[in-house]
Amino acid sequence: MHLTSADGAIPGAPEDAHPRTPGEEQFALAAELLALLGDRTRLTLLHALTAGEADVTSLTETCDAARPAVSQHLARLRLAGLVSSRKEGRRVVYALRDGHLRRLVDEALSVADHRLRDRPPHD
Repeated sequence: MHLTSADGAIPGAPEDAHPRTPGEEQFALAAELLALLGDRTRLTLLHALTAGEADVTSLTETCDAARPAVSQHLARLRLAGLVSSRKEGRRVVYALRDGHLRRLVDEALSVADHRLRDRPPHD
């Protein structure tokens, strides 16, 4: 019995279910995503946004970087589709675009915590 079809889809699963075996496009896009997360300032910004929406001023304080640098990082994250932005009066408020990203950031930081504390890996 095969769990996946030739295209990697799981029979009987909803059309929007993720394929069991990623294709080249998924690997390429995942590599781009992980490269964006590889920058400490961007990772700090994304982690701050896991708690909810925030404006540039509060995000600048959170990541202890210059405001122009924070704005550039946020623009890059927005162009990549990882965060959304909306105007609220004179402020621009940012938010994570989906829960997958929230979980990815949390997991990356959990892996780092385990390594720093020399804890054994687990599922």
